[in-house]
Amino acid sequence: MGRTRVLLADDHLMLVEALKKVLEVEYDVVGSVGDGLALLNAAERLRPDVVVLDIAMPLLNGLDAGRQLRNNLPAAKLVFLTMNEDPYLVGEAFRAGASAYLLKQGAALELTLAISDVLKGKTYVTPCIAGGLANISLLDPETREQAPQPTARQRQVIQLLAEGRSMKEIADLLHITMRTVASHKYRVMEILQIKTSAELVRYAVKHRIV
Repeated sequence: MGRTRVLLADDHLMLVEALKKVLEVEYDVVGSVGDGLALLNAAERLRPDVVVLDIAMPLLNGLDAGRQLRNNLPAAKLVFLTMNEDPYLVGEAFRAGASAYLLKQGAALELTLAISDVLKGKTYVTPCIAGGLANISLLDPETREQAPQPTARQRQVIQLLAEGRSMKEIADLLHITMRTVASHKYRVMEILQIKTSAELVRYAVKHRIV
């Protein structure tokens, strides 16, 4: 059998280059991308065994990209590598399909260990935050808020609007019409009872969509 194929997704170029050097000793790093949309395209083309991805990425955040990867490439293992120690995000990552969650500051020591574990069917959470998760149900969907939530496409539009993209830019990126973009925006505002674009941006930040 060939070596395990790993795809990297992070918008910090220096970190990606450092991760490549760490991983290439044991794994075949088949590519690297800097945003969530590029990740989905690359994963479909390259068919990696493992995807190492950040949560905070432009165009499409890692959590939403992970959810789509779980549907599009169910056999791939998702290893979230992030700066964020928030237990809520750990839970969301596992609900999105993660097999591992670790912090960037420990990546050099932990990443190959985490990948080795997930390839054996185990889950991995970095020890420096695992102790604080005892009372959190990572995999229970009932822990989610019960209020109406935007769809995956609506979340994508929210993120791009919050990043300052114009309606036309969003339409071009998502291959939809400007009318459809506007429809998604105003439907979300109706669902969330939001009245202004500024409130929509605040919602995106608060709920870690951007």
